[in-house]
Amino acid sequence: MSAVPNESAGPCLSDSAAFDSSAAATLLRQVVEEYHRPLHRFLTRLLLGQQDLAEDLVQETFLRAWRHAEKLAADPSKIAPWLYTVARHVAIDAMRARQARPPEVSLPDLNRMPTSDDEMDRVVNVHAVRLALTMISPEHREVLHEMYYRGASVAEAAVRLGIPEGTVKSRAFYAVRALHAALGSTEAS
Repeated sequence: MSAVPNESAGPCLSDSAAFDSSAAATLLRQVVEEYHRPLHRFLTRLLLGQQDLAEDLVQETFLRAWRHAEKLAADPSKIAPWLYTVARHVAIDAMRARQARPPEVSLPDLNRMPTSDDEMDRVVNVHAVRLALTMISPEHREVLHEMYYRGASVAEAAVRLGIPEGTVKSRAFYAVRALHAALGSTEAS
């Protein structure tokens, strides 16, 4: 994260021997107890409800407060404005960092994408299916013709073909398997 403007204006805790570290710890404990929840709400609103990110940024704000404990102890009336200013800058920096990173994009598997309507592909497919239909038995071909070409239900195909519905189901199952096997052999040649 980038530095907050005027962050180096005041001396840091390590630069001054005059400021007692136990006093700094006491002051910061009080600051955290008093401002943790209000800062979290403030940052959550700024970040449009991203509570996890808001919590991280509250911690970053308190880390920066620790680094400038002497400056904050010098004038306690400026603690709240300083904290909210730092929190706002930290949030802006976090949002800019997220915008600078390009969004992750998942590409579809191009092998599974439907191809454009190519007339030659359609002609080849029709020819392959016609050739494969000649390789299966006439009973299987009749059932496929009724159910897939004419769009008949199992009951309608059974009536038209004069066979029981169970036979239509069985023949349709085995006809599709035989057609797949025949299509596989036509593609290989």
